[in-house]
Amino acid sequence: MTSPSILQNPLVHYVPAVVSASTILLVAVFLLGDRPTMQLIAFGIAALDIIVTPQVLKRAFEPE
Repeated sequence: MTSPSILQNPLVHYVPAVVSASTILLVAVFLLGDRPTMQLIAFGIAALDIIVTPQVLKRAFEPE
């Protein structure tokens, strides 16, 4: 009997996205505090990262 692959765990798809998005948010809040336009752009990038990264990782880990 084979154990399921760790790559099939959905948590593996979401953790890297959350870590990178939180890093982007921290940079936006603490380093771009006086630039509201740049903050909004960084917030948008973080939102896209949360949405897109799990989908890309899920597709990359699918067996062919």
